[in-house]
Amino acid sequence: MRFSIIIVCLNAGEKLNQTLDSILSQTYTEYEIVVKDGGSCDRSIEEMRQDHCIRLFKEPDKGIYDAMNQAVAHARGDFLLFLNCGDLFYDEKVLERAAEAVESQAAAGADVNGLVLYGDTYSARNQTMIASAGRITGLTCYRNIPCHQSCFYSAALCKEKPYDLQYRIRADYDHFLWCYYIKKAKMIHMGMAVSSYEGGGVSEDKRNHDRDREEHRQITSTYMSAGELLRYRLFMLCTFAPLRSFLAENSFFSGGYHWLKERIYHRIKQE
Repeated sequence: MRFSIIIVCLNAGEKLNQTLDSILSQTYTEYEIVVKDGGSCDRSIEEMRQDHCIRLFKEPDKGIYDAMNQAVAHARGDFLLFLNCGDLFYDEKVLERAAEAVESQAAAGADVNGLVLYGDTYSARNQTMIASAGRITGLTCYRNIPCHQSCFYSAALCKEKPYDLQYRIRADYDHFLWCYYIKKAKMIHMGMAVSSYEGGGVSEDKRNHDRDREEHRQITSTYMSAGELLRYRLFMLCTFAPLRSFLAENSFFSGGYHWLKERIYHRIKQE
């Protein structure tokens, strides 16, 4: 099994089937869908699409990251990707292109147990393509890692380090930095859009901004030296980070901002 697409859900309504339809329309067929339900009572599971590749597990959990850990334990694929209910694959050839990228890396001698393959993300909320950095660096890890829904992780990386439940908002961020700093995972931009991200998650809720910032501080301090952190904070200060965040998230300005960012990333990748 090449891919396990993981969906964790709780009272997802019709969004569960929307996400399932997006996966089931893929042209590449060597995948399974692992649905981990935390105890839905809205009939979304009873009305869920049925297919031989869908494996359903109903287990109580302590939140989204605990649910993701449970799903990882059930996954049988070589590579894992997480889609939340309401998120979609960008088009029907995402898995086909991702499989080609895996085969290309394997043919070049890369350790497929230490790979993270990622791409760009379409923001359904702002109707804007969000470019990911062509190369992952320490600065990228500090300020703007790829969207979790657009990352294919080697299953070995997820099974070796489960998501840390002390982080309620940024456990996936902690895991990405662990892959980069501790496991020295090879991170490859596939040059394509992977997912259409619905938005509106826990990390984007204004009520969680203080905790989000504190978890970012804790995680970066775990993996980055004091000198590295100082350089990155000075960079963010000198490049008007608050203004850039406003432009990126504003529905009127986000299209132009992300277009310019993609041009910059493309130039850096070519150098």
